[in-house]
Amino acid sequence: MNYLRNIKATVLAISIAVGFGVQTNAAKAAETETLTVAGGCFWCVEADFESVEGVSEVISGYTGGTVENPTYKQVVRGGTGHYEAVQIEYDPAQVSREELLSLFFRSVDPTDAGGQFCDRGDSYRTAIFVDGAAEEEAAKTAKAKAAAALSQDIVTPILPASDFYEAEEYHQDYYKGDRLIITRFGPKTQAKAYKAYREACGRDARIRQIWGDDAPFIGS
Repeated sequence: MNYLRNIKATVLAISIAVGFGVQTNAAKAAETETLTVAGGCFWCVEADFESVEGVSEVISGYTGGTVENPTYKQVVRGGTGHYEAVQIEYDPAQVSREELLSLFFRSVDPTDAGGQFCDRGDSYRTAIFVDGAAEEEAAKTAKAKAAAALSQDIVTPILPASDFYEAEEYHQDYYKGDRLIITRFGPKTQAKAYKAYREACGRDARIRQIWGDDAPFIGS
C-alpha cells in the first residue's frame, strides 16, 4: 500500500510540475508583444534591436506586398510591393512600444523616401506596420515627436499590418554569423562582411549627421 501511495504521489507531483511549466510558458508567451518595422537593410535593423534590453528576438523578413512567400531576389528586384522588414519580439514589462518606436526613428533616416543610405528602391524604404487603433496611435505619436525633434517632415508611412514572410535562413542573424563568404572585400565571415558593408553603406555616418547624440546604435 505504501508503494502504491508513493507512486500516486510521484505521478501527482509530476502532473503539477508539468502543468506549472505549461502555465509558465503560456504566461511568457502572453507577455511578449511584436513590433514590425522596415528600416532599410534588415541585417542592420536586426543587429540594432537585438542589443536592446527587453527584446527577445528580431526576425528578418518581408511584408507589405502582394506576392506570397517572396524570395530575397524577388523583393530587391522590385514589383512585389514588399519591404525588407523585421519583427521585433519584446517584453513590454522591460521596454515599451513607445521606447522602441523612438529608437526606430533614431536608427534610420526618416526623411528619405527613396530607400535608406546606399540601398535604394522601394523595398528599402522605412515604414511602421500596425494592427489596431492603439498601435496606430503609438506610431503616430512617435512620428510626430521625430518630426518635432528634426524640424522636418517625416516620410515614414504607418501602414496596416499584413502577412509577414520570414526571410531565408541565410539572412537571420547575419550580423553575427561565422560562415565564410566571398565578398567584394575578399573572403570574410558573415560578421566581418556585415561590418564592412555597414561602414561602406554610410549608415552610421548619416544617422550621426541627422540625429547627433540621439543616435542610439552607431556601430552596431
